[in-house]
Amino acid sequence: MLSKWKESSLLIFPLSYIEFLTHFHGDRDFFECHEVLEDHWKKNGMKKNSVWVGLIQTAVSFYHYRRGNRKGAVKMMKKAIEILDKNRTEIYSLGISHEQLMPMLIRSCHDMQTGSPYEPISFPILDSELLTVCKERVRFLGLEWDGNDKLDEFIINKHIARRSLDKSRFETVKV
Repeated sequence: MLSKWKESSLLIFPLSYIEFLTHFHGDRDFFECHEVLEDHWKKNGMKKNSVWVGLIQTAVSFYHYRRGNRKGAVKMMKKAIEILDKNRTEIYSLGISHEQLMPMLIRSCHDMQTGSPYEPISFPILDSELLTVCKERVRFLGLEWDGNDKLDEFIINKHIARRSLDKSRFETVKV
């Protein structure tokens, strides 16, 4: 839970965004990154070309990349790059350096295309308060900010576990 930070008058970022950054830099659970921002995006009725979609697609791209699905990773990354490049102002308003982020994403896309081994990135967070809150959250969870990308099989294959859980729930309801 992020309730500890709900009262902060200094915090101007959505809690789901903090949760996204926490997962992206803490446990590298890119599936969960996608889930938390997609909920935010849907609840707020935003457009398909919003900055949130670009961030979601970035996480999905890295999810595919780590699993070896290079075709899916490249497809998502190209879409993310296109959207995020068009949302320069919004990227800055989220405390991220557009000038640093875009070359990182382009390089990652190139690495995906050329078969380079999976390598995560770190969002270039400019806002010191945002960075502090996210790092505190990661520490609270017992994780290390931008630490080793632990190859937790559950996180790597989370969509498979989720699909199995959904199927068993459906079977239970059906009976």
